[in-house]
Amino acid sequence: MKYSYSQEQLNAGDIVSVTLDSEANVLLLDSSNYSRFKRGQRYNYFGGLAKSSPARIKVPRSGLWYIVINLGGYAGKVNYSVNIIRN
Repeated sequence: MKYSYSQEQLNAGDIVSVTLDSEANVLLLDSSNYSRFKRGQRYNYFGGLAKSSPARIKVPRSGLWYIVINLGGYAGKVNYSVNIIRN
């Protein structure tokens, strides 16, 4: 699994809740940082390694966001679901 993502229009204060069946990185990226992520450049994100489920990330500002799930370069698969808790 390289990575999976979903694109969402989110409002400040919304909560991104990701249910996972194993540990994975759960990242919340704006458009410019998602572009950097795809190119393998340095990027800023919210979230990180989720060792327990669900992982929850509060959206810092309104806009278009990318929710990225990856295994940090390790092989494998993770089943997940994304739920947005609207503010």
